[in-house]
Amino acid sequence: MGLRWEWRTFGDRFGPADSRLETVGIDSVVESDETYLLSAAGRDVVKVRAGMMDIKHLERVDDDGLELWRPVMKAPMPISTADARTVLAALGVRASLTRSTYDLSGIAGATSAILVVHVHKRRRHFTFAGCMAELTDVRTADRSTRTLAIESERPARVIAAVRKLGLDAGPNTSVPRGLSAIVRTRVRP
Repeated sequence: MGLRWEWRTFGDRFGPADSRLETVGIDSVVESDETYLLSAAGRDVVKVRAGMMDIKHLERVDDDGLELWRPVMKAPMPISTADARTVLAALGVRASLTRSTYDLSGIAGATSAILVVHVHKRRRHFTFAGCMAELTDVRTADRSTRTLAIESERPARVIAAVRKLGLDAGPNTSVPRGLSAIVRTRVRP
């Protein structure tokens, strides 16, 4: 998967967007357990899913608030020291790395600036207005919410889909920012 433009919102209900997506039909339903690594300085998505360290880098935000994401890592755990450095850089934190490989606890334990959030997701995928749409139930240890994402390689399609769903008045909230808000834990700098 290459560069993709994304618009995402978090909340319990999305008004008319919920019913509009249901009329187009669900392409697939996927459940997964994922572990996100968050930090106060991090803007990138850093997670472990299905035994793979996955990082997506926020390249830029356009004038419409759309975010352009680039995949930069998908590596089996444990990861090398070089890959662990990439994880720390994506989180915007520094730590001394002395091992040859790192599992999740080794990376998270490298600095107190990293918050580990275990998440269960139920993702429903749709095709809407030429874009991939994903309506996801997100559950952490003590909270739950939903997120709705619209993605495409073409930003104009994403904006058109967001407008058709009536969601253009709300903010675009990335997964790291949305998760930080729902866990209501202040991530230490």
